[in-house]
Amino acid sequence: MKAKKSADWRRLDNAAKIFPCTSNKADTKVFRFSCELTEPVDPPTLQLALERALEVFPVTGVHCAGGCSGITWKTVPEQPVVREEYRPPCSALYEKGSRGLLFEVTYYRCRINLEVYHALTDGTGAVQFLRVLVYHYLTVRHADRFAGGLPAIDYDASATEKMDDSFRKYYTHTRKQHEDSPNAYRLRGPCLPENRIAVIEGVMPVKAVLKEAHAYGATLTEFCAAILMCSIEKEMAMRHKKRPVVLAVPVNLRSYFPSGSARNFFSVIQARYHFRKQSNRLEDVIASLHETFETELTQEKMEGRLNQFVQYDFNPVARVAPLVVKDLTMRIGYDLAARKETAAISNVGKIVMPPELAQYIRLFDVFVSTSRLQVCMCSFGDLLTASFTAPFVSTDIQKNFFRFLTGMGVPVEITANVPFETEEGGTK
Repeated sequence: MKAKKSADWRRLDNAAKIFPCTSNKADTKVFRFSCELTEPVDPPTLQLALERALEVFPVTGVHCAGGCSGITWKTVPEQPVVREEYRPPCSALYEKGSRGLLFEVTYYRCRINLEVYHALTDGTGAVQFLRVLVYHYLTVRHADRFAGGLPAIDYDASATEKMDDSFRKYYTHTRKQHEDSPNAYRLRGPCLPENRIAVIEGVMPVKAVLKEAHAYGATLTEFCAAILMCSIEKEMAMRHKKRPVVLAVPVNLRSYFPSGSARNFFSVIQARYHFRKQSNRLEDVIASLHETFETELTQEKMEGRLNQFVQYDFNPVARVAPLVVKDLTMRIGYDLAARKETAAISNVGKIVMPPELAQYIRLFDVFVSTSRLQVCMCSFGDLLTASFTAPFVSTDIQKNFFRFLTGMGVPVEITANVPFETEEGGTK
């Protein structure tokens, strides 16, 4: 019986614990990764591919279960079924007390969508799951082409590695000195009805964007983060410039600590810029962010952030506190932290698939639910996607961002789920 219980129940990783107590209708903590194929999706083949992918990712078949002192994962027997897209993106997957799966696979025309509750995994884990799903889909769909042998996919972490809680593994009990920071400029304005989010996505040649970034001596993330800051500054009233613009930037900790975990393993750094005290020229913003990234993205800083993140778990009082007290404490901490951030930018990076499958794939993209403004980026082949999500009616910041790029000669193809103004003054 003990072995069965151990297999059925698992402790949430450290980062996952914040999501159940802070999820709500305005921010479901769900993100969507999509793969756009060059041909319409075949549903039966996608269902078979999903069943095969689930054999590789045991972390997906669970739901949140609350106890008197904490939340754990419980394995569920429910088998997921793919279906045509039927509701707004990033709709809720988790509700307190529910026993449903925390991920969903849908399709629409040529797109395969994977939506995941953030407590289940982070962006890196979701990318790996989608890669494996698309791999099985294409190798089944075009089986005649691979009669001589299937192409290899570079994801071979063991089942134990995938289920690893890397936060606890690398925790060293070393305390990091807490650095207090002032509240940031907050975006405000009328919101869309029914807690919907506006999704605006730009697709552009990755080489053209990299060329501009390198001209400023910046990485792609630094360059786009600076453009986002300048896009926000254009909409700020003078009286609001007394507060800095602060971007939250998620960091994949697998780049600093060896880990094959398919669960959450990330940290967040803050990049700040004070437009009242500093220049609003793009090159100056880039230079400031470049210095911030060089200072913050070090092994020592990541170790400090990881320890600060995990030390609450080892607090003897916190360990025995009732769940309701833990939830309240985490919600208060989350709300206080949110006051110190204006928006977020996340670069998932380059997504790679076997060359034999690349001809069937046009692009990958990612976006998230949010109660503020967030842009997520990823690239595949020659295309970079930058996907904005926001709850606000206004899309001026998004417009400014893409106009910065087109003003540099970067062609941008834009799609959206809301009307927005064009250069000619109409709507699209």
